[in-house]
Amino acid sequence: MNEVVHTSPTIGSNVEEVVWRNIHFIMWDLGGQQSLRAAWSTYYTNTEFVIVVIDSTDRERLPLIREELYKMLAHEELSKAGVLVYANKQDVKGSMTASEISKELDLTSIKQQQWHIQSCCALTGEGLYQGLEWIVSHLKKK
Repeated sequence: MNEVVHTSPTIGSNVEEVVWRNIHFIMWDLGGQQSLRAAWSTYYTNTEFVIVVIDSTDRERLPLIREELYKMLAHEELSKAGVLVYANKQDVKGSMTASEISKELDLTSIKQQQWHIQSCCALTGEGLYQGLEWIVSHLKKK
């Protein structure tokens, strides 16, 4: 996590192990294209946390993200999974704040799962560790 990685939208899935604070995270990066969403549920078994990365400059996509998020959280296998929402691209002028995104996604209506929204900039790493810290604090409670 101490490197800048130039990315493009995920086609299919990628898996990576991240070690932070002596905790090994196995992270699946799933593509968000419509043709790939039907396969998301195959990854839900034993999932402890869902991390949703949102482009904070893309206001038009939020209704779709909200719809897909709630579909995902309705699955029994995710009933106890925590939800971390990264509000990415906070370095871009005119990007939505985490508070605006939270309101648009109606995150306060999520009652069954614990959730957190974290402002971040993936290019600089700002905010990424704070999101992982939220996850670690919830792992310790389990």
